[in-house]
Amino acid sequence: MSAVAIVAAYLIGAVPIGYLVGRAFGVADIRRHGSGNIGATNVLRTAGRLPALLTLAGDIAKGFAAVTLAGALVNSPAGPDLGATAACAVAAVIGNCWSIFLGFRGGKGVATGLGALLRLVPWAVLPAAAVWLGVTLSFRYISLGSILGALGVALGAALLGYPGPFVLAAFGVATIVVARHHANIARLLAGHEPKVGQGRPSA
Repeated sequence: MSAVAIVAAYLIGAVPIGYLVGRAFGVADIRRHGSGNIGATNVLRTAGRLPALLTLAGDIAKGFAAVTLAGALVNSPAGPDLGATAACAVAAVIGNCWSIFLGFRGGKGVATGLGALLRLVPWAVLPAAAVWLGVTLSFRYISLGSILGALGVALGAALLGYPGPFVLAAFGVATIVVARHHANIARLLAGHEPKVGQGRPSA
């Protein structure tokens, strides 16, 4: 059942919320606008606040649902399979970033990772969310806040003593998020990363 659960988590994560929301609000293909990303930030720049909020909520919900539903598949009378449950969290983020429904393209994994880790290591998410909010409001770089927030969840999971598989999953999600922000990191280092309310990035 573990393999079934992991595949199910991937497929749930692969549902392209931003793409579907964009189409519902008259954007034929969100990938042809702004940064080309299907995440809430690009939806905000392209379609506005309401579509962005719907995308954000949908991506968080699918990450949470993937771990909840897939995790239920690996429960047994002997107890939950922690390794498989942790793998489901990572699989959901992989699905978001490399969606089978979009030719293995997708988002950056931030909101889906948030939802998955909120189900997996909730007490580590809370302080990391504060880091994300503080950095984003102070410096107005959503990308920087997202990167530091993801790393904060992983560090928090380790410090709070969550089971080893959960800690590894948190670090796995953080690694994916950081890797998917490689272009943003380059722009941050060059001083060209757009702040909230400014123009759109090219990648």
